[in-house]
Amino acid sequence: MFQRLLICTDLSDGLHRLPHFVPSLAAGGVKQITFLHVIPISGEREIPRVDEEQVAAARDRLTSSIQDGIDVQVRVEWGKPVDQILNVAKAEQSDLIMVGTPTRSLLTEKLMGSTMMALCQRITVPLMILRPQLLGAYTLEELDLRCRHLFRYLLIPYDGTKTADYLLEQVKQKAQNRPENSLIECRLCWVYQSLGRRNLPKVEFPEASTAKLAEAQKDLQAIGLQVSTEVIEGTAIHEVLMTAQEQDISAIAISSGSLGKLIEISSPSFAGEILRRSWHPVIYFPPAKD
Repeated sequence: MFQRLLICTDLSDGLHRLPHFVPSLAAGGVKQITFLHVIPISGEREIPRVDEEQVAAARDRLTSSIQDGIDVQVRVEWGKPVDQILNVAKAEQSDLIMVGTPTRSLLTEKLMGSTMMALCQRITVPLMILRPQLLGAYTLEELDLRCRHLFRYLLIPYDGTKTADYLLEQVKQKAQNRPENSLIECRLCWVYQSLGRRNLPKVEFPEASTAKLAEAQKDLQAIGLQVSTEVIEGTAIHEVLMTAQEQDISAIAISSGSLGKLIEISSPSFAGEILRRSWHPVIYFPPAKD
């Protein structure tokens, strides 16, 4: 599904373990990998010297794992992390950026800032978020399997809106020329919230929505994907996170047109809350730029 990865690490977020698993990522269809470590600086300080021993150690770890046909690079840059990530992604023609970000609340994010949210507002390629706590806890065998199946089974929240249709189209475009052993299966999950109250009749799922869900399923099946569907009554964020746990999902795919905007302060978006709360990997597809 994705073939050119930019893996950004602060050397303590679990992503720094992935150089050892280059062959595992390659087995999942990855063709090129760039590992990036950014040394953040302020405009008032001198530019620090690059730790050459640290760079050499990272390169040594990569070299021992490289397979024929897999292009691997290590880059150490200094400056503003978001700017450097965007610059390197463009230079390397990366089709997926990977970062490690711990779960956090919206309040914490507003008080302390978030590289993840800043990236979401500026990227033009998908962003994959992984949890450092999990990456650090995996055994070698577990992390090997995770890297091989990074994109195997996607959970796609779908509700028939323009944003949902856009997300579906983005997944379809990425999947059309997918390598073998990459994306195999998708699950479309439509969560609707009943307006009925206690002792009142339950609101049924609209027939028009059922037809639209079936159409979306058929659209993905046309490119050779296994596609299942699920309709759930409840709260979208809770039900999607529970479905990810129960269905052996590799990652949750999302998109949003309001992520990081002022409206989120009073009304957090579905995509924003999934990014902040999910323990599963999340792939965020940015909206089309005007």
